[in-house]
Amino acid sequence: MTGTVLVVEDDREIRELLRRYLERDGYIVRTTSSGAQALRLLGDGGVDLVVLDLGLPDVGGFEVLAAARRDDPAGRHSGVPVVVLTARAGVEDRIRGLQRGADDYVTKPFSPTELVLRVRAVLDRVSGGAGESGARCYGGGRLCIDEARHEARVGGRVVDLTPTEWGLLIAMSTTAGRVFSRYELVNRVRGYEFAGYERTIDSHVKNLRRKLSDSSGEMIQTVLGVGYRMALRPDQDSGRRTVR
Repeated sequence: MTGTVLVVEDDREIRELLRRYLERDGYIVRTTSSGAQALRLLGDGGVDLVVLDLGLPDVGGFEVLAAARRDDPAGRHSGVPVVVLTARAGVEDRIRGLQRGADDYVTKPFSPTELVLRVRAVLDRVSGGAGESGARCYGGGRLCIDEARHEARVGGRVVDLTPTEWGLLIAMSTTAGRVFSRYELVNRVRGYEFAGYERTIDSHVKNLRRKLSDSSGEMIQTVLGVGYRMALRPDQDSGRRTVR
């Protein structure tokens, strides 16, 4: 697939290394060493994914991350996915980045080939998986998922999900009631093994559960010692509903 990747990195050698590898894989690449410039480029639109160094010299990396994830001034959901690239290798730093909305987290030193694979996996999740027209609904219409429109609604309310949260929702809803281990979810959502990611998948599930919450109880259940499952049953007329 192709797309436009914005690389935000203050180390010139790393910027150019990433440019070469990403362009070799068919992506259009824009680069900057400045957080402020990254904010302007995001505001201009046309960015499909950001590779973001958190240790920027001007605007903080988490501010850029927040700008990539928020709606634009017109109220349209931007939701540009972000792959964080940083020297902060601690588990707590990784969890913090994922909780702030990052879709993947790569620590330095890193393999540029692996990073390109991760970029590809995130963009595949964002653009892929389109199904037939209409939505699959669960729990008597409590939750409706329209893969073709990349949209989920709870009680008619559109839910703003990160690409990783969307991947988790699709994985669990496709076989509602089945228990998925953390390892299974990592491989279904990421598409490859990610050492240590099982320790952070809980953060994504926690965020997903919070966003799907309503007055009728949890939609995602924890099965102690095993993993997670979708608690709602598919509606009999699922697939004929239309999300409006």
